[in-house]
Amino acid sequence: MKFPQKSIYAKLDEVPIMPLFNHPDIETSKAVAKACYDGGIRVFEYTNRGKGADKVFAALVKYIRDEFPDMAIGIGTIYNAQEAEYFVSLDADFIVQPTLDAGVAKVCQQNQMAWFPGVLTANEIYQAHLLGADIVKIFPANVLNPSFIKSIKSILPKVEMMITGGVEPTAQSLNTWFGAGAKAVGMGGQLFPKDILEKNNFDWIETTVRNCISIVKGKHE
Repeated sequence: MKFPQKSIYAKLDEVPIMPLFNHPDIETSKAVAKACYDGGIRVFEYTNRGKGADKVFAALVKYIRDEFPDMAIGIGTIYNAQEAEYFVSLDADFIVQPTLDAGVAKVCQQNQMAWFPGVLTANEIYQAHLLGADIVKIFPANVLNPSFIKSIKSILPKVEMMITGGVEPTAQSLNTWFGAGAKAVGMGGQLFPKDILEKNNFDWIETTVRNCISIVKGKHE
């Protein structure tokens, strides 16, 4: 682990978009990470999905450490403490979950690393807060109305939320979620359409990322 919790949060304050990506090919994954970095991303999640995901992640960590030392790389789709400990050993900067698990929370606390648990209900959000989460991952957000975020903020004002699932790379979508009180957004397939990856159109990814960041920072024309 290279970046402590506060550093991860500071990077998300500056650029509140976290790409989440998975691909079995190491070179494709490197090219996507570069496109995201060139577009302005400084916090990148690789998801633990599919056989060999750990090998791709390990290669990405080395690549990013060497080529983009100011970009943090974390691992997503972690369910239990054993998985968390394994990816800590692979030098993950942070851990993202689709669910909420106290064992993973403990591993992250022991290693003083950022932890983003996946939650959906008010009770889950509160439990994550009690377990030490500074920022929770609202997932899948596409089943919610943005007004839900406003309602949660009214009763749990200290809990910050990263919206993941269904966030589109458009001004309407981004402005709606951030306007509702989101701290950050996680974006996966919307940034990496299958046809774009098949064509190795990494310039499209870089441009889309840059446009999203401009929208969030209020500079998009």
